Amino acid sequence: MTTTRFRSARLLLSAGTIAMIAMLGAVQLAAATGPATVGLGTAAPFAVLAGTPSIASTGATVINGNVGISPAAAVTGFPPGIVHGTIHKADAVALQAQTDLTTAYTDAAGRPVTATHGTLGGLTLAPGVYNAGGVVLGLTGTLTLDGKNDPNSVWIFQATSALVTASSSSVKLINGASSCNVFWQVTSSATLGSGSTFVGTILALTSITVKSGVTVHGRALARNGLVSLINDRITSSTCFKGGGGTTPPATDTLLSSDTPGSVPSPLFFAGVFLVAFLAVNRTRARAKDQR
Repeated sequence: MTTTRFRSARLLLSAGTIAMIAMLGAVQLAAATGPATVGLGTAAPFAVLAGTPSIASTGATVINGNVGISPAAAVTGFPPGIVHGTIHKADAVALQAQTDLTTAYTDAAGRPVTATHGTLGGLTLAPGVYNAGGVVLGLTGTLTLDGKNDPNSVWIFQATSALVTASSSSVKLINGASSCNVFWQVTSSATLGSGSTFVGTILALTSITVKSGVTVHGRALARNGLVSLINDRITSSTCFKGGGGTTPPATDTLLSSDTPGSVPSPLFFAGVFLVAFLAVNRTRARAKDQR
């Protein structure tokens, strides 16, 4: 009888321990990753997407990813610009991409807000949803996004009017943050300043103007208006991943295998190990009792 009670108490304690580890793992994962990612559907392969009247490029723009426009059909500047992808003009693919862009835009706009920031320069932000609070969302200097060593951390920026970045401004990724998990929902239009480095997917209601010499690790997706480019480089075909510490973006790596999703917490794996360990001990105890 004493042996049976002891074994029952041990099993109850083990179950409680496992439950606590699972809960801690879930809390840690939620704290690290922030909000869920924004699904882009068929818009995901597009580096540039516009509505009307055109996508217009000047100079040696390079786009790594698809280019699309719907309902208009005007795409100019390629060549001399180069598209490493497919150009879709007012076809079924571009139309469906616009439909999925609208869905993504609505999703991002409706997310619960973590904090309000109208000016982003100089900030270091953990994963979350950040709202401009009714002013123009501006970036001068450097915005740093800290992935907290979780490659699936997500940031959503809600520009309640326009998004404007200054010349030579930058978005910097550290500690595992990925460009595939950064989203900019813009209620009107976006303008990226000359010589700036931008990270993430722009989901603009109206238009997107990318001034001269801008590097975009992400996408410029406009629902209703145009996309204007000048000697720019836009890459959606690979994810840009930030390294540890304060590694500058120029020394970070491009990883084609990075996609938004979910990665279990380290505590989750500890819980799995503990379950296996206790199961083995329980089997041994039963064998000993039978002897």
